[in-house]
Amino acid sequence: MRRSRGTPHDFLPTASWQNLRLRAGLLRQLREFFHGHGFLEVETPILSADTVVDRHLDPFSLDAGPAGGRPHALWLQTSPEFAMKRLLAAGAEAIYQVSRVFRREEQGRLHNPEFTLVEWYRRGDDFQAGMQLTSDLCRVLLDRGPAQRLSYAEAFQRYVGLDPHAANTEALIAAARRCDSPPPQSLAKEDRDGWLDWLLAERVQGRLGLERPLLLYDFPAGQAALARIRPGEPPLAERFELYVAGWELANGYHELLDAGELRRRNARANELRRGDGKTALPEESRLLAAMERGLPPAVGCALGFDRLVMLAAGAGSIDEVIAFPWDRA
Repeated sequence: MRRSRGTPHDFLPTASWQNLRLRAGLLRQLREFFHGHGFLEVETPILSADTVVDRHLDPFSLDAGPAGGRPHALWLQTSPEFAMKRLLAAGAEAIYQVSRVFRREEQGRLHNPEFTLVEWYRRGDDFQAGMQLTSDLCRVLLDRGPAQRLSYAEAFQRYVGLDPHAANTEALIAAARRCDSPPPQSLAKEDRDGWLDWLLAERVQGRLGLERPLLLYDFPAGQAALARIRPGEPPLAERFELYVAGWELANGYHELLDAGELRRRNARANELRRGDGKTALPEESRLLAAMERGLPPAVGCALGFDRLVMLAAGAGSIDEVIAFPWDRA
């Protein structure tokens, strides 16, 4: 007789039926919201030859076997971003997707390596319109009022006591050493963006969105990811993040349109990955071909749906709102 895996009870879901019904209801509301705003729901591949090139996002890979006489590696998507932007370049006006995505992260209270991401793009939106749509969606789903807005610089001045755009790395390190938790030894002294990320996580994030949702916006240029950079002194990335109860819930960009700049950012991200001891990711993609053809101006945003359900349910762990987490999959 073949023996079953695990314990006698680990076939059971970790989420209650109450939370699973709440999850289904929120998903229905989300689809009604986007339908009411003229968005088309789309589906794009979970497995793709392309993957987002990011220092901190580690995808799962799959050897799909010979294709055209050569081995063909595919990636489980960390986000549907690349494929959805290809649809924008092909003529889409306003699209959204409820997607299963995968990231090599440790399983924890707020993380499961397989999770649900809601991502949307609307042609012609500017930075302000993108933030407003995100606030409206959050208000409908969580009923916590419209989102407040706070710039990245204002947040650092308020909670860290320095200007993140003007402070040198030595000042950032000094601020980090005043934190309760010691910074990781792997954080290099010259890694200015790394110190900013660490201070944001340790000193700022937990204080955001406590009274009502909050949009943090105008990130340093080095934190742009796939957002465009607005010229000025200092230049600023037109990127925003939505926080509720101290949790990051969504991440949005006024989208980068320049294929050459994306190539430069991909190369830089891989340089940093190699420095971190990670594998480099493919720098060429069909998204670059789409951008060279002409990607229209748009704002895109990705929202962690599992965390949203956690907030609505008052849950303390992601396991309480998904049927079968990683260790029961």
